[in-house]
Amino acid sequence: MIAVVGHRDLDAGTSLAADLCELLERCTTGTPVLVRAGAGVPVAAGRAVRKAGLKLVVLLPAPAPGAGALPPRDRVAAGELLVLAEHVRLLPYDPADRDASVSADEQLIRSCRQVVAVWDGSPSDGRDATAHLVAFARARGIPVTVFWPAGAVRGSCGPAARGRSGERI
Repeated sequence: MIAVVGHRDLDAGTSLAADLCELLERCTTGTPVLVRAGAGVPVAAGRAVRKAGLKLVVLLPAPAPGAGALPPRDRVAAGELLVLAEHVRLLPYDPADRDASVSADEQLIRSCRQVVAVWDGSPSDGRDATAHLVAFARARGIPVTVFWPAGAVRGSCGPAARGRSGERI
């Protein structure tokens, strides 16, 4: 499987679908793609996976005592991902707990043979774990393809690249 991870603060106007679809077609050779349910990169990846005719596996938080529900933004995204998914995996973690979410991403990466990171190359800022996940995969010998298309824009606190924008994620 191939895991797709990336920045959670991509601007809603950043278009990833076409470029990500092309990249996944080259990387996968029919291999399923795995994402953790959430808004932003997972939804863009899910759309790209289905457009490429590939199988999507979605990792959802399993109900656990004391665990919170997905935040509203992620609930809507999770609903779309469930429609797009070929398979769903349940993992007990609290999506409201950043450390638990990062741990879930680490488990996602451990189960894959390759990682595609939608990442601008910036270091982790304590909220965005993409840099950590790239380092985590590389430390385990898992190949990482860094993907940052022209026109990708992060939220107001992130670096912004100039270029095209379009489809909402």
